Amino acid sequence: MGFPCSLLPLCAVTVSEGEVLKRFPEHGERLRWFLEARPELRTFIHDPDALGHGGRRLASILNEAKLRRVLAKMLDEKEFLSPYGIRSLSRYHAEHPYVFHAGGQDYRVSYLPAESDTGMFGGNSNWRGPIWMPVNGLIIRALLQYYMYYGNDFTIECPTGSGRQMTLYQVAEDIARRLRSIFLQDKDGRRPLYGGTKKFQEDPHWRDLILFNEYFHGENGAGLGASHQTGWTGLIARLMHLFETSTAEQVLELGKLAAVVETEPAKGSQTWDTAARRGP
Repeated sequence: MGFPCSLLPLCAVTVSEGEVLKRFPEHGERLRWFLEARPELRTFIHDPDALGHGGRRLASILNEAKLRRVLAKMLDEKEFLSPYGIRSLSRYHAEHPYVFHAGGQDYRVSYLPAESDTGMFGGNSNWRGPIWMPVNGLIIRALLQYYMYYGNDFTIECPTGSGRQMTLYQVAEDIARRLRSIFLQDKDGRRPLYGGTKKFQEDPHWRDLILFNEYFHGENGAGLGASHQTGWTGLIARLMHLFETSTAEQVLELGKLAAVVETEPAKGSQTWDTAARRGP
């Protein structure tokens, strides 16, 4: 079970507020026409007519049963869930590589938590095991979308097998916490980001220089690849800000607006109350 085929369908999701169809009734008419013309589609996707929390509707490839199946694998620490985020390939393939036969040869893909063990693709293995920030960001966004729809009634075991139940907001927050820990000092004053690089871990002139690596070791969080990939790894700053300035209750109340409104009026931003009244 690898990233492209198993987890990315989770990210194909968006919610619509109940007010949208009231403001744009033609949208609802077109949706009904499309679903009536293609009834077979409803067999394989979440029912777009089913109302969720606050009258919201959900456009998703995964219905609830399929969503739970995907999450059970994604949140399994023996598979995708790393102490530092979601791996780009299941750890299961470390002992069970995927093998296919073509042209009289065997080709295999195994779990590689760090750099590639071959020269293929320039020695880059970021899709075969390491932590990849942009896809983690997509997963967190998706979890928050599902949370806006299902609310607190939907809980899932996280990590899988732990016996601990979480809402989807709590799961998203937990993944963000794991990603954040890559960059922060642990109890011994070491940042996982720097791995075994002594100068970065101990030299006072370097230890607080935060790098934005291209991807990260799937087991210990060490930075790999390009060291200044702010184009996508800089997303960690937005994730940290998001969970510092929003709560589960505010996400349920405001929906997507919760992602763009801060809770601290002293910073010159709107308050949650005024934002809710004004609308987006």
